[in-house]
Order: sequence, then structure tokens, then C-alpha cells
Amino acid sequence: MDRSYKKLHLTAAIATAVITALVCLFFGLTEISQRQSIATISQVGSRGNEVKAIQEKLKERGLFKSDVTGYYGEITRRAVVAFQKQQGISQTGIAGPLTLKALGISIGSVPAATQANVSLLARIISAEARGEPYVGQVAVGAVILNRIEHPSFPDTLSGVIYQSGAFTAVTDGQFNQPVADSAYRAAKDALNGWDPTGGCIYYYNPAKTSNKFIRSRPTVTVIGSHRFCM
Repeated sequence: MDRSYKKLHLTAAIATAVITALVCLFFGLTEISQRQSIATISQVGSRGNEVKAIQEKLKERGLFKSDVTGYYGEITRRAVVAFQKQQGISQTGIAGPLTLKALGISIGSVPAATQANVSLLARIISAEARGEPYVGQVAVGAVILNRIEHPSFPDTLSGVIYQSGAFTAVTDGQFNQPVADSAYRAAKDALNGWDPTGGCIYYYNPAKTSNKFIRSRPTVTVIGSHRFCM
């Protein structure tokens, strides 16, 4: 009786282990599937800066003859197909990696709020917005992050900050000054998604610049001494 009980107990334990393994495998495959579905490409129904860049590039080639809206509709799809035909790319109407590369489009994504990224972003925020209200400091950080996701700028945080001629604070020594405590908090807020500018990619202090290009940009909002522009 005791031997039979031990055998039954062992059999149950094996069955439990098998079921547990199958459940883990199922949820593991589900997680992989979910992660794969997160990685999207520009196609009909897509919106955003990448779609705007696609439309602008196709417009330059005379293939897209509508307004640049950032929405990937049927007109954009047909223009992409026409471009793919010209380039000898499979005519799917979807702007995948090969199509984007042929168009010369490269867009980065906002990095995680790691200690290194917070420190780097805080340094430029402190240098560019020292003395500005806190929301203005976050706004400067947001502009820098918005540039990463814009096709006209480098695709990394360091690339945007160190881009030649982008920030005078990098070249005039202010970038190497001690970093204000508020700049670290502002960097974290910006990296975690707070954008007081509504997507701006430029800012300037009208009292300190006479640059015609920056002054020609449409102002979206004014925070402290800075005007934030598209």
C-alpha cells in the first residue's frame, strides 16, 4: 500500500511538472508573439514623423502629390508602390527597411531613462536652460528627444547633443559647468514622456539670437525666455 502510494505520488509530480512546462512554453511563445507585434512599420493606417518623412521624400521625387499630413493613406501607398517600382524593390506598398533606406530616411527612438542618459540630457538642459522655470527645463529636454525621432536630425541622444552647430552651450564651455539639481529631474521627466512643447524641434531666446532661420519657424509656445518652434 505504501509502495503504491509513493508510485502514485511520483506520477502526479511528473504530470504536474509536464503541465507546468507546457504552460510556461505557451506563455513564453505568447510573449514572443506580442513583442513581435509591437515592432511595426509604416503602412496604411500608420501615423507619425516617419510617415511625414516618407511623404516629404516622395514629394521631392514628384511621386506624392498631396499634402504632407503624417497619415499613411491610399495616396501614400500608391506613391510608395511607384517608388518601389522605380527602385526595383518588391512592390508591397509598405515602407519597410529597404524602402526607407532607398528614400534616405533614418529615425531613432527615445532612449530609456538610464542613469547615463539622464546625466547626459541633464548636462545639456542645465547648460541651455539654467535659470529657466522648471517646465522650461523639461521643454528643452523634450526638444532634444523630439529631434531623435525626427528624420532631419541624428538618431541618438549623443548624436543630437553633439551635432555640429546645434547647441552653443556645447562649444562655449557651459556644457562642462556643474549641473543644476533641477536639470536631473527635468531630464527624467522628459525621458519619461513629458513634453510641454507639443512636439517642437527648435527653441530660441529672441533676446539672444538674430538668426533668420530660427526666427522664421512657427512658434508653438513660449516658456520662460524661450520660444518653442516646429
